[in-house]
Amino acid sequence: MSLTRSGDLHPRDTPVPGAPPIQLIELNKHFGELHVLKGIDLTIEKGEVVCVIGPSGSGKSTLLRSVNLLEHPSSGQILIEGIDILDPDVNLDKIRTRIGMVFQSFNLFPHMTVLRNVTVAQEKVLHRSSQQARQVARAMLERVGLSDKADAHPSQLSGGQQQRVAIARSLAMNPDMMLFDEPTSALDPELVGEVLEVMRSLAAEGMTMMVVTHEMGFAREVGKRVIFMDDGQIVEEGLPSDVLGNPQQPRTQAFLSKVL
Repeated sequence: MSLTRSGDLHPRDTPVPGAPPIQLIELNKHFGELHVLKGIDLTIEKGEVVCVIGPSGSGKSTLLRSVNLLEHPSSGQILIEGIDILDPDVNLDKIRTRIGMVFQSFNLFPHMTVLRNVTVAQEKVLHRSSQQARQVARAMLERVGLSDKADAHPSQLSGGQQQRVAIARSLAMNPDMMLFDEPTSALDPELVGEVLEVMRSLAAEGMTMMVVTHEMGFAREVGKRVIFMDDGQIVEEGLPSDVLGNPQQPRTQAFLSKVL
C-alpha cells in the first residue's frame, strides 16, 4: 500500500536528497540555570538504530524530545532530512508527520476504541478519508499483533498492548523515522518483551530509530550504535559490542557496572 501525505510541501520543507534523517549540531539546552544539553553533535543515518543510555538526569529524554522540538533548544541546529526545523518559515507540523514518537506513557484516548485511536490523527493531520484511515489502521494493528483488539477500549488492554497500539498509531502516519522515549519503563517486566519484539521487527525492516532505553539487551542486540550520556554530554559512543562490552570511559564503566 503506497501512502502519500496530502498537500504540497513548501520548498523549505522538502527533504534534501541523501541528507541524514537526523543531524544535531552544537545543541544546547538550558532550563534556567541548569545546563541540560551541552554542545551535542549527533548524526543518525538512514536505517540506523541508535540507542541512548545513561543515568537519570543525564539529558537523554531532553535530547530525544529536541529532535521534533517538543523541547526547544537554547542554541544550535536541528536538521531533519536536511531541513533546518528551527527556521521560522518551516512548517513544523509537516515535518512532524515524518517523525513518529512513542513515549513512556501510552497517551491513548480512553473513550475511543483502539481503531479510532489509530485513525483520528490520520484524518485530522494527514486528511485521509475515514475509509483509508481505517484501512491503514487495521494494517498497522496487524503489524503489531493486535488486529483482534480493534474494537476494544484501552482500559481492556494490558500495558504492553496499549504501548503496541501507541506504536501502531505512530506507524499509521507513515513516518520516515521513529523516536522512542523509554517505551518499556512503565510496563510490568513480563510485558516488556512484546513491545521490544515490535521494535526489533521495525529495525529489521530498516526503520531509522532513536531509542532512549534502559534495556541493555535490546541495545546490544538491535542497536547499530550505542550512545552513553552523562551530565548533558555524549561521553562515549560506538558499536554496542564496544560500548557495552568494553567501555573505555570511567563514567561509562561505572554506569554499566550497576546495570549489567
